[in-house]
Amino acid sequence: MTNKEQTSVLITGGNKGLGFEAARRLGELGWTIFLGSRDESRGQDAADKLIAGGAKVVMVPLDVTSDESVAAAVQLVRQHTDRLDVLINNAGAPGNFVPPADATADELHSVYDTNVYGPVRVTQAFLPLLNAADNPRVVMVSSGGGSFAVMADPTQPVASMHELAYSSSKAALNMITVRYAQALPHIKFNAVTPGEVANRKFAATDMNRHTGRLTVTEGTDPFLELATLDADGPTGIFIDRLGPIGW
Repeated sequence: MTNKEQTSVLITGGNKGLGFEAARRLGELGWTIFLGSRDESRGQDAADKLIAGGAKVVMVPLDVTSDESVAAAVQLVRQHTDRLDVLINNAGAPGNFVPPADATADELHSVYDTNVYGPVRVTQAFLPLLNAADNPRVVMVSSGGGSFAVMADPTQPVASMHELAYSSSKAALNMITVRYAQALPHIKFNAVTPGEVANRKFAATDMNRHTGRLTVTEGTDPFLELATLDADGPTGIFIDRLGPIGW
């Protein structure tokens, strides 16, 4: 595991759910947490809770759909560190689960702006700080719904959830992860789904109205696995808490 005294992480969408739980767990390891939150008030409340628990946290106002917000976030993080060890692109939007026959380009665009363009926007902006780290890692929070292997399996629950925006956005994010991993081998780019694909389970979050059968702690197990990779760890992989899954 990486030396906790030298490890910093930025988590987008860190004020609740999986992002908050990942922040809590990494904070317990002694990491410096840059807690990204689109809503400053909620972000500060979340940061205060973590700080009360003993974590070192800096709340970072961060709307991943805004170039200006992302640029300001870089400047704020630079006030505290000259490098970033880990970036967890966690912020996501479910969309309205509009059936494919009714989905418009505008419906897709609003979801893609957060789930696809957001991670690209944030990753691109923080590349200089990531490049300055000894063992930089980027964790892309995807979904089993973005897996062609999962969607082609009629026994998987998500295969019968007939929507277009969310699943296709996560499939795009998966390809983005692979392309980054191939082009930037000095940075570990990996994707994760907070579930158990083989057992057809997913984590309970606001996005699914807390209907998942896994806790947020269980859902963030693979976040921790990828965030704490050693220098000889893998890049360009897609995992859940049980191990590698099909793209």
